[in-house]
Amino acid sequence: MDTQALINMIANSKKTTPVEVFIKGELDGIDFSGVKFFGNSEFGTVFGDWKAVGEILENHKNKIKDHHIKSDRRNSAIPMLDTKDLNCRIEPGAIIRDTAEIGRNCVIMMGAVINLGAVIGDDTMIDMNVVVGGRVIIGKHCHIGAGAVLAGVIEPPSAQPVIIGDNVMIGANAVVLEGVKVGNNAVIAAGSIVTTDVPDEMVVAGAPAKIIKKRDEKTNSKTVFVDALRQL
Repeated sequence: MDTQALINMIANSKKTTPVEVFIKGELDGIDFSGVKFFGNSEFGTVFGDWKAVGEILENHKNKIKDHHIKSDRRNSAIPMLDTKDLNCRIEPGAIIRDTAEIGRNCVIMMGAVINLGAVIGDDTMIDMNVVVGGRVIIGKHCHIGAGAVLAGVIEPPSAQPVIIGDNVMIGANAVVLEGVKVGNNAVIAAGSIVTTDVPDEMVVAGAPAKIIKKRDEKTNSKTVFVDALRQL
């Protein structure tokens, strides 16, 4: 999706505050239309938007003896991606927003954030606490190291996305700025700040990152990907 399409989606979406509420009391006769209720006449769980659920709690406060509200967002514009049928491994705590595309046999580790319109190629590992910004494109069989940030480009809309080629290794806590293209088989050292394009097969390091050599056998021995980790 291009930037304007994503902007339109956010601007025109119905903003919601989904909640889960546990209630107990004299629940017979309470109208739960507009929400989902699971329970009996004494206790149950209500799922729905806070506006509708809040009205029920207020209108029937004489019947509801106690309640507990669980909420993790407010006026959210885009839901989370439905990951149930994806052919990949996604660990607890990963946040993946709808419109992101996740390839086969990917691994998404704890705390990773994948924003709107991002595309993750087959067999790529997104390590812990990585931020994949809006519209970032990552190729196949890559490893994005823990804490790395690939800058997104929802705003300003004129900015170009980060594009990562195939078989790329990005070290921990590296930052790749908007519009940068990283070529196939490139290696970005840990902690680097990448402000310009990286050609195929090159190893870069530093802040700002500079080419230090072409990929060689020594580099290959230190950047081996373990495909067994990507199998389901």
